[in-house]
Amino acid sequence: MSSPERVVEDYLGHLAVERGRAQNTLRSYRLDLDRYTAHLAGAGIGDLAAVRETDVSGFVTALRTGERPLAASSTARALAAVRGLHRFAVREGLVPTDVAAPVAPPALPSRLPAALSVDQVEQLIAGCVADGPTGLRDRALLELLYSTGARISEITDADADDLDQDARTILLRGKGNKHRIVPVGRPALAAMDAYRVRARPTLAARGTGSPALLLNARGRRLSRQSAWHVLRSAAESSGLEPAVVAAISPHTLRHCFATHLLSGGADVRVVQELLGHASVATTQVYTHVTVDTLREVYATAHPRALG
Repeated sequence: MSSPERVVEDYLGHLAVERGRAQNTLRSYRLDLDRYTAHLAGAGIGDLAAVRETDVSGFVTALRTGERPLAASSTARALAAVRGLHRFAVREGLVPTDVAAPVAPPALPSRLPAALSVDQVEQLIAGCVADGPTGLRDRALLELLYSTGARISEITDADADDLDQDARTILLRGKGNKHRIVPVGRPALAAMDAYRVRARPTLAARGTGSPALLLNARGRRLSRQSAWHVLRSAAESSGLEPAVVAAISPHTLRHCFATHLLSGGADVRVVQELLGHASVATTQVYTHVTVDTLREVYATAHPRALG
């Protein structure tokens, strides 16, 4: 007998040790799989081999229609975790068949990433007042996010030695322990130089020698949540329209980085490498954001565009 809870523990251990998944990813998987095992327990199922396709599809339905229904994207993420669990169980010989494979995720709404204009990005960054150690750090953070297209977690995970100011590059540690080196623009380098010379020593003196590039007020590594708070505070102080401020997310500057590069004529495969996407298909969503640019080029360049 293979209890669902036991298989979940083995699966998460496999993801951590053999697949090298990040702690944030493991926490998300655990949350979703705990929901799944609770659903199975409620149905009186104590053996993973007893699960049927209808039980998995019933879990998806419960997530979407329960007392606190999940969005389609969150439900799809939970189903992905469940599918991974069942694939693992089959490979380990714990169950005879993969009953989760045929279950389709809910259809996701077609939604393009929100991207600000270049002027709006400048206004957003200007909303962060570079005054005092934490102010200089905050400006360096926002400049670096926009300059590199990095995820917030990639910047907060960076160490001081990862930024090479002579080569004008930074080493980023992406998902699945995939590392990449990304160029850093001059405005971001200038902001980082001001932070490292005038602010970081002060912050570091309050801690115990953290190697982190970005430090909090106690001299420890700046957390992802604190970095998101910096972005949110800058947005609220920027004077941008309320609707624009409300739409700003942790990925906003990453979206802007990709969109502005493509609008400027960058090759999608280069942008793919800079973003750390495994597939160019993931990056191509940004090409839809620049469709207005494509129309303008077509209208001015094609001989029969206006015919």
